[in-house]
Amino acid sequence: MHQNYWYMKIIIAIDSFKGSLSSSEAGQAVLTSIRELLPECQTELIPIADGGEGMLSVMLSARHGTLHTIQVHNPCMEFINAPYGIAKDGITAFIEMATASGLPLIHEKQRNPMKTTTLGTGELILDALDKGCTRFIVGIGGSATNDAGTGMLQALGIKFLDQKGEALGLGGEILSRIASIDNSKIHPSLKNAQFTVACDVRNPFYGPEGAAYTYSRQKGADDTMITALDKGMQSFAKVIQQATGKDVQKIPGSGAAGGMGGGMLAFLNAELKSGADLMLEICDFYKKIKDADFIITGEGKLDNQSFMGKIPGKILHVGQTHNIPVIAIAGSISDKNSLKKSGFYEVYATKPENMTLEEAMKRETAIQNIQKTVTEFVRKHIQ
Repeated sequence: MHQNYWYMKIIIAIDSFKGSLSSSEAGQAVLTSIRELLPECQTELIPIADGGEGMLSVMLSARHGTLHTIQVHNPCMEFINAPYGIAKDGITAFIEMATASGLPLIHEKQRNPMKTTTLGTGELILDALDKGCTRFIVGIGGSATNDAGTGMLQALGIKFLDQKGEALGLGGEILSRIASIDNSKIHPSLKNAQFTVACDVRNPFYGPEGAAYTYSRQKGADDTMITALDKGMQSFAKVIQQATGKDVQKIPGSGAAGGMGGGMLAFLNAELKSGADLMLEICDFYKKIKDADFIITGEGKLDNQSFMGKIPGKILHVGQTHNIPVIAIAGSISDKNSLKKSGFYEVYATKPENMTLEEAMKRETAIQNIQKTVTEFVRKHIQ
């Protein structure tokens, strides 16, 4: 028991509860409870994401940025309004690929990675370049595409040509037909632009563990399409090597987001970084946890996957390194014992056993469940 709780410092850094609460909303629920129970305690709420959904709002909050919304093409070439952010420095752009090229943007019947394109993500980058941005942080989770970033690159002025030297169209279906690349009309500002890509998978460009075989089925591909897409990725990798000297297949993460990782590496000299690591840096996490007594982290579902580059696993590692106890809370938990053994001080599931998932995922219910859980923790370990 910590009797002198008024001297305590508690850090709250929770990823979103997907489908229920954003990172900020989940964190705010924890914060409200702590302030009610421990009014003198020092608290710091750090909205956090791992590079996928919700990354844009977290980065804008951390870097006091402004939101810009423009018209772009969605993966099926329909016009939509998509947001991106520019940091207070005026030169750093935050792009979340899913806002322009994400799977939820198109109807299930439209999902076909032979046809879907990353053009819209390129249009976001183009707009930021025209506004004077030279640094780009791009989250590439949640895409509907397997075009190796060719659509994005086409938006930036690169042409992909067939054997006859004619410009090809869009989608994963063009990959096997690309014979050469014309970058004579590439946007001139790209020469001085730096790209950092938040990427939490290590899949190669092609092959059994590559983009097509691992991810394209969930984007609407059948067996025939998967085989064709993988052959296209192999063929395009050879063309990339001839044109740039880079063997993207050898770089872990090049298969991320249907090969977007590889396309950005090859043509934009992008650096691939763990999304969770990148977000912790952007949020000044290492500085903010100094002298903390507890860190509370979590996400919608906690399981062993939470250690595969995800936020709770990263935060646990940081806590262990700095000897700060880390508490994990999640809507649902599988294998609580192994999570405790891995080093969490406490692990809590917020959903009561007798409550349906549908009820637990309602916004107000999710907030109440988190607050009850925090109350349980404080009464057991602090008050």
